[in-house]
Amino acid sequence: MTRFASVVDRLAATIESRRGGDASTSYTAQLLGNLDRAAKKLGEEAVETVIAAAQGDRDALTAESADLIYHWLVLIAAAGVSLDEVAERLEAREGVSGLAEKAARKP
Repeated sequence: MTRFASVVDRLAATIESRRGGDASTSYTAQLLGNLDRAAKKLGEEAVETVIAAAQGDRDALTAESADLIYHWLVLIAAAGVSLDEVAERLEAREGVSGLAEKAARKP
């Protein structure tokens, strides 16, 4: 397992452990209990990540990427989507041209 995969697994487990937690003391519990807010935070972090990349700011890109991944993990957990489900979709796309995969999607 890569270092990144190991960190993501631990983070996903930590996020799951916050489910049903005290929202007054846990930011993660707050987001897990409010799908709309979690989605908006992911969007905000995505924009900040794009800006950091466009500005060529490596440190900011690294930090914003970490925020983006955290908020993505929270969002999919809040929506009841597992990492295994996401992995299944990624595996289905392995070896398929991105252009071909996109063209095969229904309009």
